[in-house]
Amino acid sequence: MLIVMHKGAGEEDVARVVQAIEARGLGARPIPGGERVAIGILHNRGPVDPNWVLGLPGVKEAIPVTRPYKLVSREFHPEDTRIRVGDVSIGNGTLVVIAGPCAIESEDQALTIAHHVKRAGAHLFRGGAFKPRTSPYSFQGLGEKALRILEKVRKETGMPVVTEALDHTLYDLVEEAADIVQIGARNMQNFSLLRRAGQSRKPVLLKRGMSATLDEWLMAAEYILEGGNPNVIFCERGIRTFAHHSRNTLDLSAVPVVRKESHLPIIVDPSHACGRRNQVIPLSRAAVAVGANGLMVEVHHKPDEALSDGAQSLYPDQFRQLCREIEPLVQLYTGVPQGPFASERSSSRL
Repeated sequence: MLIVMHKGAGEEDVARVVQAIEARGLGARPIPGGERVAIGILHNRGPVDPNWVLGLPGVKEAIPVTRPYKLVSREFHPEDTRIRVGDVSIGNGTLVVIAGPCAIESEDQALTIAHHVKRAGAHLFRGGAFKPRTSPYSFQGLGEKALRILEKVRKETGMPVVTEALDHTLYDLVEEAADIVQIGARNMQNFSLLRRAGQSRKPVLLKRGMSATLDEWLMAAEYILEGGNPNVIFCERGIRTFAHHSRNTLDLSAVPVVRKESHLPIIVDPSHACGRRNQVIPLSRAAVAVGANGLMVEVHHKPDEALSDGAQSLYPDQFRQLCREIEPLVQLYTGVPQGPFASERSSSRL
């Protein structure tokens, strides 16, 4: 249930409602809004009778919440959540592009790619430090050494960095180095990791599990918000189907559904969805067209030598092409008079 306060309700009124909710053994979560404060009731095991709270000073109305996910739902939070990362805002009506290699392989590799993607128009840099691989014999990432390289990328380029935490024991290390902590598809229902992310001060990029329904995905985000971290970014990266023409099937229908159901931003990762370089640009255009808040694309200057997922990584010139091709779509669907990729930014390392 959502308790909506009057516009003129003060802090004492809000505190009184919170106290009344908690006195009944329920959780209370104040949600500041543009004009008024709302208070979400959590941990109830069934419908809540609103009569006991409607008579309290400052209370305007009580709205039942029908979704199993509450804090994630638009019923709790009608306005879009905007997540600030450095100078970048995600969910504010413009398109954010995250680009970089699947895995950090060396300092020279990371910095070379970072300067290429920044010049083309990327806003954030991605690169795996700890890699969850299907085979135990595959490259597992450079670990903590890669985190130090990501910090150097941020310092030299100014781009915030995104990387994955594999489990709750590594979370402190990743949180210290990254601007956004990624929870990968294989870990979408790693509940100890989700609870640790809920305690984090950093935004979380939550990828959809390979066989997860939308409700399961939204409920995974609920774990993080319930823990106290309101900054979650959904990432659609494809689901397993019977298809063989791509590694996974990119579920673009999830984008408008999630935007309708939740106030949290959603981006699309076409690289992991298709697993094939020639599909990345068309799927990126489609993701922009259906209303994604951003893209996460893999780029490598020497993909044939990449230690991870080279076949799906764009060459730098292909990434520049992608940015040029989506610019008119960004302007069309967001109303931005000048696309974010209108001019290439200079770089000293090319």
